[in-house]
Amino acid sequence: MDGPRVTAIVVLYNSSAVLTRLLESIPAASRQVRTDVVVIDNASADRDESRRIAIGHGAEFVQLEENVGYGGGVNAAVATLTMPGEYLLICNADLEFDDGAIDELVAYASGQDRIGSVGPAILNTDGSVYPSARRSPSLRVGIGHALLGDIAPRNRWSRRYREESTAASSAVPREVDWLSGACLMVPIERFRSVGGFDEGYFMYFEDVDLGDRLRATGAHNVYVPGARVMHIGAHSTGSVSSRMLTEHHASAYRYLARRYRGPWLAPVRLALRAGLALRLGAAIARSARETAPDRRTGASG
Repeated sequence: MDGPRVTAIVVLYNSSAVLTRLLESIPAASRQVRTDVVVIDNASADRDESRRIAIGHGAEFVQLEENVGYGGGVNAAVATLTMPGEYLLICNADLEFDDGAIDELVAYASGQDRIGSVGPAILNTDGSVYPSARRSPSLRVGIGHALLGDIAPRNRWSRRYREESTAASSAVPREVDWLSGACLMVPIERFRSVGGFDEGYFMYFEDVDLGDRLRATGAHNVYVPGARVMHIGAHSTGSVSSRMLTEHHASAYRYLARRYRGPWLAPVRLALRAGLALRLGAAIARSARETAPDRRTGASG
């Protein structure tokens, strides 16, 4: 097949239950471009089943001996490539592509100058649009979202951070600060030129950081809603929610502290650390209450 080629990288962590659905959706999503698939497993317990599914669908399977995180997994996969396509398609395992979605992303990216990344509309299973195209959080917006995002999701800072006023209604491509790493296409040379993902982020905010670094080179990150993908669910994180909450808050601090560096901003960083620690404690306590067995029935709530 002539034209640009795509190398899809699927990062797994205990995700064999959803892998088949993703892999079966890729051929119809990429009828106009050749798409090779590399499945990289982050030391999962179900690695043998994932290997069987990946190989059965014609994908390459790479096994890591330790969990290096999402961005680290992508970087490890890229390091194994000897003849990659012009574009990397980075995606979670719990996705299902619409027909023609990958073709749409490639068609847009190949027709534009200085593309840093392109991303599709990501739909939840109820048909609503996940806010995957966002602004980089400023200190004010980041603090407002961090403090109120869980208890008052419709607060103005969270809505601005998620760009909810435009994400769901936009039908045409538009430039954004960053795109969700759940499904993201990047020219491979652009990805390599910025050093790939920062592996200091084990999970969360690695996509925000990548978007910032791509824009710093003068490249553009573009949301392409004509390409659509369904997000089936967070299978890999559900059983370790306390750890994932901890990683999320650690990554939030790393991102904001690096963005607002300098000795004169030390009091700001101290306040951020304290505020995020309080928020983390409240989030873990709330999660424990929500998953605790009902004392009357013994069932989980």
